[in-house]
Amino acid sequence: MQSKFALNGKAVGLWAINQFFLFLFCKANHLAYLCIVMPNTFFRFKQFVVYQDQCAMKVGTDSVLLGAWARGGSRMLDIGCGTGVIAMMMAQRFPLSQIDAVDIDPSACKQAVVNVGMSPFDRQVHVVCSSIQQWADSPHLQGCYDALVSNPPFFDNALKAPDSLRNTARHTDTLPFDQLFMSAKRLLDQEGEFSVIIPFDYKAKLQREASLCGFTLAREYAVKTTPHKAPKRYLLAFRLHPVKDFDRQEVVLEMAPGVRSEWYHKITDDFYL
Repeated sequence: MQSKFALNGKAVGLWAINQFFLFLFCKANHLAYLCIVMPNTFFRFKQFVVYQDQCAMKVGTDSVLLGAWARGGSRMLDIGCGTGVIAMMMAQRFPLSQIDAVDIDPSACKQAVVNVGMSPFDRQVHVVCSSIQQWADSPHLQGCYDALVSNPPFFDNALKAPDSLRNTARHTDTLPFDQLFMSAKRLLDQEGEFSVIIPFDYKAKLQREASLCGFTLAREYAVKTTPHKAPKRYLLAFRLHPVKDFDRQEVVLEMAPGVRSEWYHKITDDFYL
């Protein structure tokens, strides 16, 4: 099992060690682990299961969209990996790739280690507990990734919830947009692509910070929940050099309640049951 969990150079705690032996025991049979965790704390895809009882942020439409839409490469980085769902989706789509999955939250990293370890992608995905700012300071990682993905925290100066871990995952206190793009610029190959998903009302601020850090928008998909609603979120892909053919589209998730659009069905069909 190749997945690793580094916690700022210290050994993992007893919980992680117990989980390590647990997923080794259960890997051949997901139902064994399912009997141990509480109901409704997992999300099942076609090739893997995401357990999320230890994570502040659960699997949602945003993470699935990004994991199904982002362009990949031979070496990729998932910034703020949470449960590891996006990293595992990218590993499924790009089976020859190697993916580092970084998160600042130790509980999320422990959960991601378990999820990756019980998936078919444990030799592809490597989980690391670190801030992206610290990760980007590593000299040997400068410009080594040809694809970055992130479902970043976006709330800024907003009312916070009592759950501190959820605040970390959703608010920009620990990862402001400018630091996100400064770190991405250090880590991304000159020909690479950085893909994100962001709510519509934070798009302008994100693009402004990206531009200040030298990034150019290469792809922009406005995502509407239904045909007659305004876009609720945006899938954005940035590059370090201007592109010849800018790709801008408006896409829809559902044509009617419970009826996926042709576009949404096409990009998620390999994942959703």
